[in-house]
Amino acid sequence: MEIRGAMVALVTPFRNDRIDRAAVKKLIDYMIENGIDAIIPCGTTGESATLSHEEHDEMIEITLELTAGRVPVIAGTGSNSTREAVRLTKHAAQAGAQAALLITPYYNRPTQEGLYQHFLAISEASDLPLVLYNVPGRTGVNLLPPTVARLAEHKNIIGIKEASGSLPQAMEILTLCPPKFLLLSGEDMLNLPLYAIGAQGTISVIANVAPQLVSGLYDAFIAGKLKEADFLNRNLFELNRILFVETNPIPAKAALAMMGMIGPEIRLPLTEPSAENKNKIRGVLKDLGLLS
Repeated sequence: MEIRGAMVALVTPFRNDRIDRAAVKKLIDYMIENGIDAIIPCGTTGESATLSHEEHDEMIEITLELTAGRVPVIAGTGSNSTREAVRLTKHAAQAGAQAALLITPYYNRPTQEGLYQHFLAISEASDLPLVLYNVPGRTGVNLLPPTVARLAEHKNIIGIKEASGSLPQAMEILTLCPPKFLLLSGEDMLNLPLYAIGAQGTISVIANVAPQLVSGLYDAFIAGKLKEADFLNRNLFELNRILFVETNPIPAKAALAMMGMIGPEIRLPLTEPSAENKNKIRGVLKDLGLLS
């Protein structure tokens, strides 16, 4: 299965502090029916940091079962522990995932050599295609383009979800890495600019809420319908802003609860959005026709 296009970093719905299987199915069907090209469970948006090891495995298995081969599943298997990332990646491969998404180690702030050795160890432990994930605003470490280029030499390290927010950094990755190496947007506000410089898709937060608009934007750009892509991009501007008004995935889960897709549960230390922000989220959803 090809990995590119409009992909979703799926939220993890909870009911009574357990994974809500029925809501996962509802979300996956909603994504696929609205043109989403791949499902990514257990990323940052999936609250992976507060899933137990058993829940992490369970969410990947449920997603694979309910996706039923309709689109690729890229399992979030990153950790700030190399040993744990290896275990999670091996499990994802055994469960049948098409690829793994690996966040840079967080909190321990390794050097560039440490980052290289971390990802190399995972690559050598599994044949699963691996997508690196760079989001320095959350992890405290920036995976720099020369390090990405070193990693791109390994056959099963196939791309990067780049969420530094820096177009020059993304451009340098494209310049230094082989043409087959995938650059994927990890910053929804920059999806269109990143497509314009050569990104082959997005792993999107806002696709949880508006998959048809996110997939439509990508499809319009690829078809050369630049005016339509620009129109959709402008339409998504307020949604992009409001879904990051508090820490992700707080606003996205609140929006999905308002839409009747999931329950409102989120795990501490994350909390529900303020009443003021809930009203703002509801207003944007109404403007986009996403509330019944």
